[in-house]
Amino acid sequence: MNNFFDKLLLGTLKDGWTIEKIQENMAAQEKFSMMYTNLEGEDQLLIFMPMEKETWYFIMAIPDSIIKGQVQDIIMLYLLFWVLSVAVIVLAVAMIIREERLMARTERKHQKEISEALELAKQGNRAKTTFLNNMSHDIRTPMNAIMGYTSLAITHIDKGEQVKEYLEKIYQSSAHLLSLINDVLDMSRIESGKLEIEEKPESLPDILHTLRDMMQADIHTKQLDFYIDIMEVTDEDIFCDKLRLNQVLINIVSNAIKYNRPGGSISICVVQKGAPKDGYGTYDFRIKDTGIGISREYLHEIFEPFSRERNSTISGIQGTGLGMAITKNIVDAMGGTIRVSSEEGKGSEFIVTLKFRLQKEHKEIAVIEKLQGLRGLVVDDDINACQSVSHMLRQIGMLSEWTRFGKEAVIRTKEALELGNPFYVYIIDWLMPDMNGIEVARRIRMEVGDDAPIIILTAYDWADIEKEAREAGVNDFVSKPLFFSDLQGTLSKLCEEETETTPGPREEAVLDFHGSRILLVEDNLWNQEVAQEILENLKLTVETVSNGQEAVTAVETAEAGWYDLVFMDVQMPVMNGYDAAKAIRALTDPAKAKVPIVAMTADAFEEDRQKALQSGMNDHISKPLDMEALIKVLRKYIENEKG
Repeated sequence: MNNFFDKLLLGTLKDGWTIEKIQENMAAQEKFSMMYTNLEGEDQLLIFMPMEKETWYFIMAIPDSIIKGQVQDIIMLYLLFWVLSVAVIVLAVAMIIREERLMARTERKHQKEISEALELAKQGNRAKTTFLNNMSHDIRTPMNAIMGYTSLAITHIDKGEQVKEYLEKIYQSSAHLLSLINDVLDMSRIESGKLEIEEKPESLPDILHTLRDMMQADIHTKQLDFYIDIMEVTDEDIFCDKLRLNQVLINIVSNAIKYNRPGGSISICVVQKGAPKDGYGTYDFRIKDTGIGISREYLHEIFEPFSRERNSTISGIQGTGLGMAITKNIVDAMGGTIRVSSEEGKGSEFIVTLKFRLQKEHKEIAVIEKLQGLRGLVVDDDINACQSVSHMLRQIGMLSEWTRFGKEAVIRTKEALELGNPFYVYIIDWLMPDMNGIEVARRIRMEVGDDAPIIILTAYDWADIEKEAREAGVNDFVSKPLFFSDLQGTLSKLCEEETETTPGPREEAVLDFHGSRILLVEDNLWNQEVAQEILENLKLTVETVSNGQEAVTAVETAEAGWYDLVFMDVQMPVMNGYDAAKAIRALTDPAKAKVPIVAMTADAFEEDRQKALQSGMNDHISKPLDMEALIKVLRKYIENEKG
């Protein structure tokens, strides 16, 4: 130990340490350390550790360079630890702040959604309140007319002409009231998700011809020009829901009529877009009018339910404000789109784009070899019609020219004859501003003799002009809108009949239901009286019963074939119409069980018709009775039965 102390004395003790102080600490068995510089000048850390034996000490010398290196590493680790700790803390704080912000943002968004939903609800309530106010006025208006003219008719019952006028106005008011009710019912079905699209094989020409016929009376009353044109429609046979497509077109055209001025015009142009793909064709229905137009502000709301730009008190035009909303929902359900552009005072244009599945089997007409390379002249004041018909003639293989003026058509006819290159066929519009089609036909016939067929093209029923037209030299008539199949069929027929005598005026079929017996099943006495009177005016013999059970008994106890047709109400006491139809179909006598049964009911929706058919009925006709539909049903079942 003395040698150890002697060696220590050769170096330098630091921090106030002496040999005596070291010996004292060791005697007290203390644990201590001190800095020391040895003979080589190296700084060391001396560590004194007492052992279990009181006379032993463990002394360790650690170079200061090693200690400093370790300390630096420890410091670096310590700093790194704190940097990471601070980063973790900062990240945690940031996440907490972010979470709080997200929660705040979510809360604000939630509050905004609640606020918007509340505002929408308020708007909806306001719209429905406005709608109910408008409806109250609009329903009372025709009701007031019905009640008022009924009272006047009773008062002047002895004045036939006045009573007839009153009854006509009562009928018009009733029809308007029915349209209001139908709109409300349709919108209710749409909002409840019950709108269904039922696709069936249909003919596009038939749909548009029917539309033209349906709208013709209103068009004539308002003194409007009405055009339907076809552009590049090569696929006429499609699958669609005819009822819903008609509803879309009628809604738009009806608005165009209502919001138009006398002397204005409405045009429908049907365009097939591009070549068919995957068995589907895309069609644009463009309905354009020259009416009062729609304000820019209202264009954004036009398809909203219960909305109207002007109520009937201001504009004098009645309606529910549901027509365009219904139209939009139907178009959406059919997978199509509807667009509208308008300018106040100049009119509006609606473009409905729909895709239809095409029928695989097309109505093919043989190529008319005789017409190949021959010339045809189209005369129509509507440019679209001229271009469309000319395009069809070129498809047939003819050379086509057109003019908008009747006088020019006569001049071209003379020039063609002089040049030795005459027109083979003339297709002439009936109504033109400078000269009507019949007069044009008369003058052309004077030039060409009997050599060229002349066809009158018209959007109207030609029954009233047919005699005059035939006398002027017209060979045939075709209806607007003119489809390719219509024109091809007419030309084919004329080629076949070229050597035959021109036929006289067509004869209308005469209704004759004498000897036919109807069983009318109706529990409401007023409805029963009205239906019975209508049927008896058609020379039918009518028997009546008041519920389904009585109907079953009547058919079962009568002779087979006694009844030619059963008109069956649906909602009745004792036994409803559906159960009555099933019971009749279950009769043991096959002749009695197969009697034609037609639902005559106020349940007028498509599913009601399907339910009637599923119960065993043959057909469905809705109340209030439409004479055209009623006569169509009678012809279908009674005339077929009578052979």
